[in-house]
Amino acid sequence: MTEEQSDIITMADMAAVFEVTDALDVDRELVRVELTKEDPGAIGEGANGEIEITLPLSAPIEPFMASVRQYLIGLGYSEG
Repeated sequence: MTEEQSDIITMADMAAVFEVTDALDVDRELVRVELTKEDPGAIGEGANGEIEITLPLSAPIEPFMASVRQYLIGLGYSEG
């Protein structure tokens, strides 16, 4: 099993998440990423304005991160 196929998130996965959230000035303290991947992936708002992300297991991360970006823009975050 390659790192991309692992059901556990990797440092590269976290870098992809932070690339999107940092560009939108989302405080890293508000970002919660599940340690395991699950299909189809999910994003939502948690308590206290936290952003909860579950990365997809079998789909490429790039399209999912594009949807995360759009979701965050819909919440009012913008590139700063």
